[in-house]
Amino acid sequence: MKFTAGQIAELLNGKVEGNEEAIVRNVSKIEEGKPETLTFLANPKYNQYIYTTKADVVIVNDSFEAEKEIKATLIRVPNAYEALAQLLEMYEQSIPQKTGIEQPSFVDDSAKLGDFVYVGAFAYIGENVRIGDNVKIYPHTYIGDNVKIDDNTTIYAGVKVYKNCIIGKQCTIHAGAVIGSDGFGFAPNANNEYKKVAQIGNVVLKDYVEIGANTTIDRATMGSTVVQKGVKLDNLIQIAHNVEIGENTVIAAQSGVAGSTKVGQDCMFGGQVGIAGHITIANGTKAGAQTGINKSIKKENSIQFGSPTMDMGEFNRSYVVFKRLPQLKSQLDELKKKLEE
Repeated sequence: MKFTAGQIAELLNGKVEGNEEAIVRNVSKIEEGKPETLTFLANPKYNQYIYTTKADVVIVNDSFEAEKEIKATLIRVPNAYEALAQLLEMYEQSIPQKTGIEQPSFVDDSAKLGDFVYVGAFAYIGENVRIGDNVKIYPHTYIGDNVKIDDNTTIYAGVKVYKNCIIGKQCTIHAGAVIGSDGFGFAPNANNEYKKVAQIGNVVLKDYVEIGANTTIDRATMGSTVVQKGVKLDNLIQIAHNVEIGENTVIAAQSGVAGSTKVGQDCMFGGQVGIAGHITIANGTKAGAQTGINKSIKKENSIQFGSPTMDMGEFNRSYVVFKRLPQLKSQLDELKKKLEE
């Protein structure tokens, strides 16, 4: 590819500061910038690199203020990270798209496929499957009976979608993810043996959902495990049976949500967050990495830390105390000694 700074600014409705004819042929990270590449600056932690980067064009926020001379041409936009995402999406869409059914693969005669569908080699499409237009199913993927997949969804290699699950439009499911495996349901009997409870529900992914690699979403015991519109799940996440994840919630890697929990919309959870079962998480809740949520959170837009979790303000006040516990113990021992004397 080859663009000028002026052309890129026009695409992004940005403003150029510097050479509008600066050439861009590739992209790079700001700290590793090379000539004729485009980079961006959104996080103030990386401000130092804008003065030394060899990239010719840098996308920056309108609010950025230079502290010294910058050699690169700047493109100012309201949100540099969002602008870069827009450019990368344009680039990805320009790549030729795969279509057709590769062989060997299996597509049941009762399955119905839309226009411009791609089915990779060694994929399996079961009975009564319904696949919309422009869907891409990469090699070694299993699509079980009665699954429905809406338009423009991409399912990468090695994904397993169990029977009766429903996937909305413009979803992305990354390699190795499992959608609709059995929930963890076992009933103890008189002999203290665990008898499996049949999991007869399904999983419903609404539109614009993205599921990371090797993430698993269990089917409901009855009814549906539901991931609402716009949810983004990272790699290696476990979503248990009958869970509901609200719209536009994002969850980072190695987190887990136990059965029948309802997570609100616009929530944000860091890595390795653990959420207990049969609780409700209010809209807008944010939880730092390794937070353990063992009870319902009713206050919207709260920030949670610790395990078991507590509100950020309470956590910060408590942290002041427990980080000084060794010193406090020494003082207590000294007071005890004086009292004994």
